[in-house]
Amino acid sequence: MNIDKIKGYLNIAKKAGYVIIGGEKLENYNKKLYLVIYDKSAQKNTLKIVEKIKDKDIKTIELENLETLININNCKIIGIKNKNLSDIIINLMNE
Repeated sequence: MNIDKIKGYLNIAKKAGYVIIGGEKLENYNKKLYLVIYDKSAQKNTLKIVEKIKDKDIKTIELENLETLININNCKIIGIKNKNLSDIIINLMNE
């Protein structure tokens, strides 16, 4: 897994406006979503949201230090609403 490449693609997605940040926004998000990334240190409420998202057949990935990868303090969960960027990030995770 190449952390630098993943960080780069996450920043591209963030700058392009394809990232939804936070559990409250993701919980009520009803448009197309392709990938949800959450931190290993996420608490119960965030994990409940992750379970709801998994029920919608949306790919979820657990990462360490998500806040440093996306450069947002105390960020525990994000969603990506671009299919191509989501596919690239999933492939990088599986390397």
